[in-house]
Amino acid sequence: MQEPGAHMETTTQDLSNFTRPVGFYIRGFYALKNSEYYFIFLAVIYVFTLAANLTLMVIIWFSEVLHTPKYMAVFSLAVVDVSLSSALIPKAVNMYLFDSKFIYFNACLAQMFFVDFFASMEAFCLCVLAYDRLIAICFPLRSHTINTNRKMMLVIMVSCWVLAFAILVAALVLITHLSFCKPVPTVMSYFCDHGPIFQIACSDNSPNWKITVFFLFAVIYVPLGFILMSYVFIILAVSRITSLDGRWKTFKTCSVHLILVAIFFTPFLVTYTITWIYTKIDGNTRILNTSLSAVLPPLLNPIIYTLKTEEVLEQIRKTFWRARHKPD
Repeated sequence: MQEPGAHMETTTQDLSNFTRPVGFYIRGFYALKNSEYYFIFLAVIYVFTLAANLTLMVIIWFSEVLHTPKYMAVFSLAVVDVSLSSALIPKAVNMYLFDSKFIYFNACLAQMFFVDFFASMEAFCLCVLAYDRLIAICFPLRSHTINTNRKMMLVIMVSCWVLAFAILVAALVLITHLSFCKPVPTVMSYFCDHGPIFQIACSDNSPNWKITVFFLFAVIYVPLGFILMSYVFIILAVSRITSLDGRWKTFKTCSVHLILVAIFFTPFLVTYTITWIYTKIDGNTRILNTSLSAVLPPLLNPIIYTLKTEEVLEQIRKTFWRARHKPD
């Protein structure tokens, strides 16, 4: 493989006095034997993620009974899952299985944007699903007027996409104003990771730290706080249900969402809180934790929703029944 330095040249803009590299060298795992098998595992995960999410999307698209605000949010989550996995896994597999760890500057920024954008949307979609459960359980008689398909799509979901877009554009603009002293900066991650990239800059990166803190609050802490507060009100509402069977059915509808919230938020919360407090975490541990927390939820989300949600299972059974009894 040709050395990354052979791909490099440095362009200096006199007016702003910063140096922009042509690209980055993505180091990945450090001194970890047989790490290529891990990326083969990620490739297998990616194939199953596509199959599971596309199946769920097809079921929702062709089942009119599922054309509700809740399943519009689930459909959006499936789109985000496919997009996040596609932005992350194929490039990582290409880098580490085919020893192509150099990435051009603009391509790196593009990957950084899409990975962080869809990870943000994952958090926002889980937040929207919590809102849907809150309205359905706490305001059962008014839920159909409060939370309509139009409001869910044009107001709530579009607002989430715009908010995530605005945050990530701001973060990318700040990256372009950094100066990198080495001709080939080495990124201690498995993709163009925002934190590891701005931390290796030799110019002032305090604005990048500020946008990172804002990102953590806007994408991790605030959505998680909203979800937890929603379930406080949901638990209070459920406690007023006199029937034990009614309580169990209500809790069952929420259990799926709570599982997805725990799977997504816990690894990110642990990793970024430790990094924020201690500023240092083992590179291999960080890569393993963040990669699994990024690729497993997109696989598990559609599987859990399919197996734990009676409406989806019913539509699958009807689809198979129609297929078996289709006239020749």
